[in-house]
Amino acid sequence: MHQSLCTINPRAARTRAGFYRRGSHGPGARRLRLLRDEAGLTLLEIMIVLAIIALIMGLVVGPMVMRQFGNARRDIAVAAVGKYVNEAYPMWAQANPDKVCPPSMEALAEFANGKGNKDPWGQPYRLLCGPTLPPGVSGLAVVSSGPDQQADTADDIKSW
Repeated sequence: MHQSLCTINPRAARTRAGFYRRGSHGPGARRLRLLRDEAGLTLLEIMIVLAIIALIMGLVVGPMVMRQFGNARRDIAVAAVGKYVNEAYPMWAQANPDKVCPPSMEALAEFANGKGNKDPWGQPYRLLCGPTLPPGVSGLAVVSSGPDQQADTADDIKSW
């Protein structure tokens, strides 16, 4: 008579089918299952870890990013002041050979790719030309009030 493999050795059949693995049954199996069930992290623990990481990022990385943002504003103002003096003024002078100084920053801004005449802090650039030029500067000078938005202070951004 032909008997199936399951009736001869049910454990061997289950092993071949993948129901049992070596060491998954016996006296120590219950203890291993309990340890395995407790080995993972709960959602609350993961959320606490993420909150701690976010707090560290906010305290460490946040100030560095804001400092870089402030430096970028200063770099933009330095580039704009240089563009007005070195690019826009020569083009304006070529278009107006009978005049020495532009009447306003708006007239000069037309030759600076149509950009506005306000610095990154929202204050207008100041145009110094002719009798208002600082000593030793010739042609034209442009000044931004800088981050403190006060004229004639140490943080002013000047074209000379």
